[in-house]
Amino acid sequence: MSDQVVPAVINLDVPGPVISRHLYGHFAEHLGRCIYGGFYVGEDSEIPNEGGIRLDVVEALRALDIPNLRWPGGCFADEYHWMDGIGPKQDRPSMVNTHWGNVEENNHFGTHEFMALCELLGAEPYISGNVGSGTVREMSDWVEYLTRDGDSPMVRLRKQNGREEPWKIRFWGLGNEAWGCGGNMSAQQYAAEARRFGTYCRDHGGNKLYRIAAGANSADYAWTETLMKQLGELGCAYRPQPFMQALSFHYYTIPGTWQDKGDATVFDTDDYYRTLAKAAYVDELITGHANVMDCYDPGKHVGLVLDEWGTWWNVEPGTNPGFLYQQNTLRDALVASLHFDIFHRHADRLVMANIAQTVNVLQAMILTDPDTKALVLTPTYHVFEMNKGHQDAASLRVDLPAGVPARETLATVSLSASRKDGKVLVSLSNLDAGAPADVELDLRGGALSGVRARILTAGNLQDHNTPGAPDTIAPRAHDQVTATANGLRVHLPAHSFITVEGRLG
Repeated sequence: MSDQVVPAVINLDVPGPVISRHLYGHFAEHLGRCIYGGFYVGEDSEIPNEGGIRLDVVEALRALDIPNLRWPGGCFADEYHWMDGIGPKQDRPSMVNTHWGNVEENNHFGTHEFMALCELLGAEPYISGNVGSGTVREMSDWVEYLTRDGDSPMVRLRKQNGREEPWKIRFWGLGNEAWGCGGNMSAQQYAAEARRFGTYCRDHGGNKLYRIAAGANSADYAWTETLMKQLGELGCAYRPQPFMQALSFHYYTIPGTWQDKGDATVFDTDDYYRTLAKAAYVDELITGHANVMDCYDPGKHVGLVLDEWGTWWNVEPGTNPGFLYQQNTLRDALVASLHFDIFHRHADRLVMANIAQTVNVLQAMILTDPDTKALVLTPTYHVFEMNKGHQDAASLRVDLPAGVPARETLATVSLSASRKDGKVLVSLSNLDAGAPADVELDLRGGALSGVRARILTAGNLQDHNTPGAPDTIAPRAHDQVTATANGLRVHLPAHSFITVEGRLG
């Protein structure tokens, strides 16, 4: 089949909303081998570590400029009692993780270990508090323990546990999935709880909290409207109440059924297209929640947060079904690249997103092998790395013609662009499983010099990285970018992700 030519217009001199770096956020739940055996191996491990934190994982994530890390859940957050995870490790009580495998945990990875991890990563902590089974006082005390200076019972306890200075922690989640594992509440019930918990989560000293209410499941726009009503009256004079600054929603790409989600590595072309179409649906969801919010908050004071997203497959054969361990193929990478294009288009309202999850769980960045101790970077990891130049950059509008190639409802060419510090980054995805395409970039209001491009692709959609073949899918230089009278022509092989970077001339 001959290459399809897709024209696209980018106005380099008309910057749009800034793409928050927090759209490239991550999620680490006490689930399977994400924390224990992933981030945390213990101080006695033969694997190089600092205070039990695995250093090769830290190094790999620092290369992504990881902006934030959400912890301790997820569903686990609403059964986690933080006081059990501080103090001498030998004195910490164990607990049962009822949500994920019914395993016993020794609480050796707790608040201080998480804060040490964030400091090693250079990432902002995003702590999800316990609303489902916890108390207002418990969360209020946690905020005080972490962020208050001076003298108080919680400050004295923190100092007793070895930390003199308070931490700066902006992001606090008021529970998680309150409609389900976080308490099975109605929207009205949860809204009342969020007002109460948010009220008693105090700003201490110069630490100003950004409270994120537990929002909707997928397309539950009524949940979003219920929360927005709690924050103020309908109309242009909307000034949100101070007990929450953002609300979240969750959406996973699941092409199958909840009972049979599909296989991570064994799938055909129809499965592939079905998956990408499900991924593209996140655009409609963000638009829907943003439209509801705009009715109440046209000034966009309240942020929208997608703090769980990614592919969810059946677990790998032979692994604990409660651990959610799955492989990661080129298909997963293209799901990620498509999500980021959509996120960039909604940068005026979407302020944070957190892929689920960072290590060994669901659409992970990193897989660690328990037998060989090897660390494997997934194809999704490479999308994050190739795209990191978009963090805190001004979005650039990309105009595509009506005739973009499509497979049924799925547009098979996707683009986004941004500018920062005199550089422009363009991300391009060809989602067509078999046909290449060429994109003609009409660059207006400027020109690019020193252009370089990289490509992420593979021979097969099902290809993936393993300890024995860690670089089956990895970025490489892409030389099929040529100058034209109006800009650039970029060749996109079938099923590929490409970034093009240049300096504004």
